[in-house]
Amino acid sequence: MYEETLKPLRKAVGVLDLESDIVAALSSPERVLITSIPVKMDNGRIRVFEGYRVQHSTARGPAKGGIRYHPAVCLNETKSLAFWMSIKNAVVSIPYGGGKGGITCNPKELSQGELERLTRGYAAAIAQFIGPDQDIPAPDVGTNAQIMGWFADEYFKITGKYIAGVITAKPLSIGGSRGRGTATGRGLFFATLEAAKVFDIPLKGARVSIQGFGKVAQPIGQYLHDLGCKIVAVSDSVGGAYNPKGMHPRKLADFKAQTRSVKDFPGSREISTSEPITVDCDILIPSALENQVTEKNANDVKAQLIVEGANGPITPEADETLYEKGVAVIPDVLANAGGVTVSYFEWVQNRMGYYWSDEEVDEKLKRVMTAAFKDVCQTAKQTQMNTSFATRVHQIDMRTAAYVAAVRKIVDAMRALGRI
Repeated sequence: MYEETLKPLRKAVGVLDLESDIVAALSSPERVLITSIPVKMDNGRIRVFEGYRVQHSTARGPAKGGIRYHPAVCLNETKSLAFWMSIKNAVVSIPYGGGKGGITCNPKELSQGELERLTRGYAAAIAQFIGPDQDIPAPDVGTNAQIMGWFADEYFKITGKYIAGVITAKPLSIGGSRGRGTATGRGLFFATLEAAKVFDIPLKGARVSIQGFGKVAQPIGQYLHDLGCKIVAVSDSVGGAYNPKGMHPRKLADFKAQTRSVKDFPGSREISTSEPITVDCDILIPSALENQVTEKNANDVKAQLIVEGANGPITPEADETLYEKGVAVIPDVLANAGGVTVSYFEWVQNRMGYYWSDEEVDEKLKRVMTAAFKDVCQTAKQTQMNTSFATRVHQIDMRTAAYVAAVRKIVDAMRALGRI
């Protein structure tokens, strides 16, 4: 998986004509931590979980990235996610490097007590490697604000200090930022607005298909619905729902809260978890896990625009197929950067002890996402003029453009520090 993750980097490096030793430096994480976490379960037995924390780069600032609780968590996945965070933070020009962590577990099978003991054990295991000037975790798949609260409390106990900026996306009562809960979906919304302008896709009446219907997808679904889009398909880990006339995202969210799935939503036709990728739609938002659009189903994609809500939902091979089909792709490292951007806002607020209103956070997020989108578009145009990668204005490889913009910033920082 990690080698697949590096393919867009190598393409961007080709555009920038960088030396091979710089590529090697960018391809290797600075630090990898693997830890065993013994947890006393509710039945009295001890179960040992494996946890990871990877710091890919600190050239542009402290490492920054989430903590994932999922059965598929492994070292290669965590390395990939940490690398993506380095690129993502550079794309939106926030002063962070990239990091990521996780525990191999199924949080749905753990009680609240077991989750808390697991989280505190993980925090204790990595405490000496993190901090507001070293590495700043946040939630990811399978984690939430409460888990961040437990993590922060354990860190405070270990260090003997109340350092709010050690972790982000905390509850508001302990230094969280307003707007953080919906930040990734809100950032996706701003990216979609810009993409619709650039690629000339009218949003009123646009058919939207969403794979994954959790904390990222539910907000973006509501924002687009409010603009007049039709949410024609959604899915989660259990199943999916399809209605070509459109479905109300708030009612979908309420139904899922009651039944734990969007499957069997009233008035819909049941579809599989993966079918939102290939239904007839104008905009596709994959917001589940990695590698959902592959060379096997890329030809069946009918959307004009894909906005990546998840990290790495499209494989490199599928990327090539979609490009040849003329499908516009707004890459994850740009599209879903709203979450880390508001995490950055939270970190800034923690450090200065002054907190912003919802309106201030939203205005600042819009400004960051819009500027980053325009920067990537400008890079894409320049790449089109100076290389042979592209032949269509605005429909060149936006992923390569994002990586070019990010790698340039990271390499400049590494050179300024004397690391290369």
